[in-house]
Amino acid sequence: MAAMPRLDIKGRWFVDEFGRRVILRGVNLGGDCKVPYPDGGTQHPSDFSDHRTVSFIGRPFPLAEADEHFARLKHWGFNCLRLLTTWEAVEHAGPDQFDEAYLDYFAQIARRAGDYGMYVFIDFHQDVWSRMSGGDGAPGWTFEAVGLDFTKFHEAGAAHVMQYKYDYQKGGRQDGYPQMTWSSNYRLPANAIMWTLFFGGATFTPQFMIDGVNVQDWLQDKYIGAMRAIAERVARLPHVIGFDTLNEPGEGWIGEKLVHAEGEDTTGVAAIMPGLAISPLDALLVAQGVPRDIPVRALDRQTFTVKETGKQRLNPDGVSIWRSGATDPFELAGAYTMVEGGQPLREDFFTHRDGRKLSIEADFMNPFFHRVANAIRAVREDWMVFAEVSPFRAFAGEGFAPGAPPRTVNASHWYDIQTLVAKKFAPKELRADPDDRGAQEVVAGKYTAQLGHIARLADTLSADSAPTLIGEFGIPFDLNEGKAYQSWADGDRSSKPWQEHELALRLMYEAMDRLLVSSTQWNYTASNRNDAATGDNWNQEDLSIYSKDQSTGPNDPSSGGRAVKGFSRPYARCIQGEPRSLKFDPFTHTLELSFDADPMLRAPTEIFVPLIHFPSGAKVDAPNCDAEWIGQTILHLRAKTAGPKLVTVTRL
Repeated sequence: MAAMPRLDIKGRWFVDEFGRRVILRGVNLGGDCKVPYPDGGTQHPSDFSDHRTVSFIGRPFPLAEADEHFARLKHWGFNCLRLLTTWEAVEHAGPDQFDEAYLDYFAQIARRAGDYGMYVFIDFHQDVWSRMSGGDGAPGWTFEAVGLDFTKFHEAGAAHVMQYKYDYQKGGRQDGYPQMTWSSNYRLPANAIMWTLFFGGATFTPQFMIDGVNVQDWLQDKYIGAMRAIAERVARLPHVIGFDTLNEPGEGWIGEKLVHAEGEDTTGVAAIMPGLAISPLDALLVAQGVPRDIPVRALDRQTFTVKETGKQRLNPDGVSIWRSGATDPFELAGAYTMVEGGQPLREDFFTHRDGRKLSIEADFMNPFFHRVANAIRAVREDWMVFAEVSPFRAFAGEGFAPGAPPRTVNASHWYDIQTLVAKKFAPKELRADPDDRGAQEVVAGKYTAQLGHIARLADTLSADSAPTLIGEFGIPFDLNEGKAYQSWADGDRSSKPWQEHELALRLMYEAMDRLLVSSTQWNYTASNRNDAATGDNWNQEDLSIYSKDQSTGPNDPSSGGRAVKGFSRPYARCIQGEPRSLKFDPFTHTLELSFDADPMLRAPTEIFVPLIHFPSGAKVDAPNCDAEWIGQTILHLRAKTAGPKLVTVTRL
């Protein structure tokens, strides 16, 4: 196919080399890229003893299957991929030991995406640091390098890990490892130690050196070295537009008081997340092998607030997670002393330095963004930086500090937390009648307000604002205990099992249309299964828009799709001028695009018109524009005059 136009940034817009404003609508590829191939998913028990010899070749899918999956994604109308990899995938064998075969494989996947007309930005993914601490991302040797023994995490209560807590003989959903509890690891000792060292080692543990450099610089050097190894492999692919800085970064204890007052949570995280409300001192002592009684907070599913329900003794057997001969660097730096079982020495150890209150964004994240930008732009200078802060911070209304690198995109995430956690799409406005259009409008309005808040975080990225691309959003497809899967198994191949899913996604996309923001939905997992233990192959999550279990045969271009009408929607991909509004009405099957046309731009407005919504074609009303169909689903419009234009595309 012809080379895709290069993209750049102009104010709040992505623009192509013709000057058109571009809206990117894509998907994360894929959810199972977090784990090794073929049997590294969390549905398989593991003690991680093979962490240096695993392979990620085959994630997101074997090369032999690439055409099938990319053709499906193109058919659905996506023009962008947030393509996942992990630090572990690149450098699992040891520091500076890159998996060259994986790098070659990954470059081939990225190249093939361009063959199907998709822009790519690369996401070095992580969740709660590493597979060994309940998530994915960093190699196992990072724990060893700082002196931690990940084989002791479970016994000490330092990490909440499915492979140690889940009963694989029993299967299904289990109280011993409740779904969506993996994020509680951010507050537990293993995660908090690693994130504090990664972002703040030079500030909090200046004496902690590895190979002659501070632990912070050593860890970041290795991480960015893995990123550069990928960058060098894809540098010649013009449709690769940049790199995500780091998925949903943790903050460790930065900005948090050493000891919590009774009932206090200084970070605000426990106000929205259930689990252990553990202070830095409690966590440090647990890591040393000191049993501690920690407040427990649980989600009240009636009010969707988090309340304290009691206390839990952590590390009752007194197991230290520090390796033999290693010493806690925070103790050495004077945060606390082990005298009398552990006493605080500096209450403001993680909040202040030299009498100044520390800022996670200005003092730690911004320098990290610049390190990433400098590294990737040393390989290709036109790459964009897709920046993220902690999703908890974004939910709390805090975002980026001024001074980000040029050409930085706001790639923050957004989820309907109630739907994500409860696995039910049940906004109060829709409980009486899900088909009530007025109630649907209210929910779409709420989503628009929430997403608008996220989009405004871009205002601090440059003097002219910056584009927003919602890097993740989506829904669980195992809503209502997997009710849709049972209907499918019973033979129902209609859209009825997916009505709730389609409605939820439609309202989310309606909000993005109103705000004219780009997005990449979470996610497309080629290995997804309906099984409750498997899902996306990671921690029982099941947010994939595709599953083998929904296959309808080779003659169906949407085979495997779930709730396709909800995400395969008409939209304007490239606009010959300045977009003003975009709206698709599913009841009248009409798309409306309003824009200020600039005929001097020599490329047309391009609109995707999916067959699933327009099976018999479409009527186009575009005054003062020349219309041309490119195949059945791509509409080109060339404005003949400057100024406001209103285009309508209506199903025949």
